[in-house]
Amino acid sequence: MADIDSQRLMIKVARLYHTHGMRQTEIAERLRISQSRVSRLLTQAEEASIVRTVVAVPQHIHAELEERVEKRFPVSEVHVIDAVSDDEAELNRDLAHAMAALLGELVLETPVIGFTSWSKTLRMTVDALQPLRTRTQQVVEMLGDLGPPDLQHDAARSTQRLASLTGAQPVFLRTPGVVATPEMKELLLSRDLHARQALEALNSVDLALVGIGSCYIDPALRPGDNFFTEEQFAAMRDRGAVGEVCLQFIDRNGRPIADGFDDLVIGVTADQLRAAGRRWAVAGGTRKHEAIRAALAGGWIDMLVTDAVTAEHLASG
Repeated sequence: MADIDSQRLMIKVARLYHTHGMRQTEIAERLRISQSRVSRLLTQAEEASIVRTVVAVPQHIHAELEERVEKRFPVSEVHVIDAVSDDEAELNRDLAHAMAALLGELVLETPVIGFTSWSKTLRMTVDALQPLRTRTQQVVEMLGDLGPPDLQHDAARSTQRLASLTGAQPVFLRTPGVVATPEMKELLLSRDLHARQALEALNSVDLALVGIGSCYIDPALRPGDNFFTEEQFAAMRDRGAVGEVCLQFIDRNGRPIADGFDDLVIGVTADQLRAAGRRWAVAGGTRKHEAIRAALAGGWIDMLVTDAVTAEHLASG
């Protein structure tokens, strides 16, 4: 009981400070506790993810660089941030918070959001979000399950949270993301009404939150099982693939690789993705330079959040 009372006090302090705009001294006086305790409770609220802080970076700090990328590729918006580290995990965190701040500023009419729930950076973006002013009816997963069970759980939790933040209904795609044969895909879908409904909803996506991957297996994903094998990735590289967009393999000019493995993927198709009203991506880092460039060149995305080093590569490469 004492622990529950402490949590209630922590939530009350966080709400008074962040929602009602009260100063710490005012909160201390109102609740009859010390100011130092108010400060500790606010810190604990952040550590417990009750409060999620997003640093709102003023737009167009890199206006000239953003414009150079926008002129080079068929993309409507590019947002560039300065990363605090070359470490990929820290870079992804910076990019995710920048994307979260951008989403938080917008008021959009987006009845259907397509969400790449297996993307680590997009999941981090959702973790950093506050309730959005954008109103949505459905948040639809754009790919089936990828990776081990703990990743699948994180993906489902992220989809649920994004739906809650936009007042939407989550639409889960609880099938393997990649199967061994087209016949297996057909059999699975024939027996799963919910999966068929999720795939049908992808015909009506207003905003697609897109995942961009390199042409090498992400360390978080195990080859085989519900994902492509090392041999399949090698075969795509031999055919000229430099990356993938929602598991659609593309060459350096952004063209889909013919005779790829589309029939093995349970998720959004190339036609569905291109038909989406908006296609937004957040990606950066040296490992993904060529994949991001190809995604831009092929018109797969129309808005990109990236880091300054990647943007320089895009503008001059």
